[in-house]
Amino acid sequence: MNRITRIGRLSAYEEDFALWSAEQAALLRDGRFDGLDRENLAEEIESLGRSERYEIESRLKVLLVHLLKWRYQPQAQSNGWKGTIREQRARIARRIGDSPSLRGYPEEILADEYSFAVPQAADETGLSEDAFPAACPFTVEQILDPGFLPDAP
Repeated sequence: MNRITRIGRLSAYEEDFALWSAEQAALLRDGRFDGLDRENLAEEIESLGRSERYEIESRLKVLLVHLLKWRYQPQAQSNGWKGTIREQRARIARRIGDSPSLRGYPEEILADEYSFAVPQAADETGLSEDAFPAACPFTVEQILDPGFLPDAP
């Protein structure tokens, strides 16, 4: 006997998300499509795709901040910065590996993420935002290349 037949009624999406998710999965596995909460299921599936994109956006911004710091504050370069750069690249590569349709996404969002990265890099380095180029000085290929670390300007 599965969880659905034990409880007798389905949980509302808003009442208990974890239980609702388990019940929806059980219905799918059992082929009981008539009992599915199709609207909320569709919304959750769409949100999974959005979360993959959001993770790439977030990690790309962190990566850009650290690449800018590496280039424009070379006297403060550290293994911690290098580790952060490596980690962000690996996590972006993993997301793209899991969802190859997102391969071009970093290029699509580069300009926006760079515009978010500059103020943070300025805050973290103490440099003026004007110290950084108006457009990203790195290509997407460089940004994602595990062997690339920028030289000082």
